[in-house]
Amino acid sequence: MSDSAPVLNQINLVVCDMDVTLAFYRQLGLSLPEAAVWRTASGAHHAEVKLANGVILEFDSIQLAKSYNAGWRDAGGSRGVLGFSLASREAVDERYAALVGAGYRGSQPPYDTFWGARYAVVEDPDGNPVGLMSPLDPTRRRPGPAL
Repeated sequence: MSDSAPVLNQINLVVCDMDVTLAFYRQLGLSLPEAAVWRTASGAHHAEVKLANGVILEFDSIQLAKSYNAGWRDAGGSRGVLGFSLASREAVDERYAALVGAGYRGSQPPYDTFWGARYAVVEDPDGNPVGLMSPLDPTRRRPGPAL
């Protein structure tokens, strides 16, 4: 086994409807020009965006996922959260309001967290939770919940 540790450089979401997914992530603020979307007549579609930190966020249709993953199983639900940092506490409130106002489901309205950030969660069209978080403000930290 090699001594090099794996590096997370890509997140790939398999989506039910490419167009509604792209509309959501465009509304979120990602640059996903139509020219960057690969489409086929069979329904095998792919789109990707390289984020400022170098991570590549990709979207594949179910038809495409079935072509490269012989073990693909259609199963709903997500147990992860895609986290996006925003420039300010106000930006979290504004982006959440814009997404919910555009018809996307908000599952956690913006609030001040115990770790000192402003945080909210909106679901993308496939139900993937998308977290919106401001920079941490150490002056706003407080004890966390008793678990």
